[in-house]
Amino acid sequence: MYDEFGFDESLSAARDAAEQLPRSLPPIREQFPEAGSSYLGGQSDGWEYRTVFSGSNLAYTYDMVKQFLQEEGYANVPVPENVEEMRLFKRPKRPQLQLFEEQGYTHNPIKILFPNAPAPRNTLILCLYNEQAPNHLLRFHGVLGEP
Repeated sequence: MYDEFGFDESLSAARDAAEQLPRSLPPIREQFPEAGSSYLGGQSDGWEYRTVFSGSNLAYTYDMVKQFLQEEGYANVPVPENVEEMRLFKRPKRPQLQLFEEQGYTHNPIKILFPNAPAPRNTLILCLYNEQAPNHLLRFHGVLGEP
């Protein structure tokens, strides 16, 4: 049995069933990855989990980031509605040149950043921060340095 695009419907049914399987690991927001661990392609130092998303276009990449946030327990954190809003955060906030300032969207406990260094097009960096870490809010906003 094939759908209107010529794809085998039994394969798409199997894929849909696989997507409905229960998670084997708790979401990051409930159980933050330990320092030095790797989780779904990203790295954690116990305070920050950082991973990179790259798709065929920026809209697709941003959709992947939003889906990941939802699956990992961050659905209630406000993020830009769509990729057009996300692009507004790429512009520098000051007219002067900033060499090390990260460009992107920030809302505790997440950051969605555009790469500073040359990177493949349509790439976004997602940083999640451990809300249970001591002095989390002060560290997230850069008021308090590393412990």
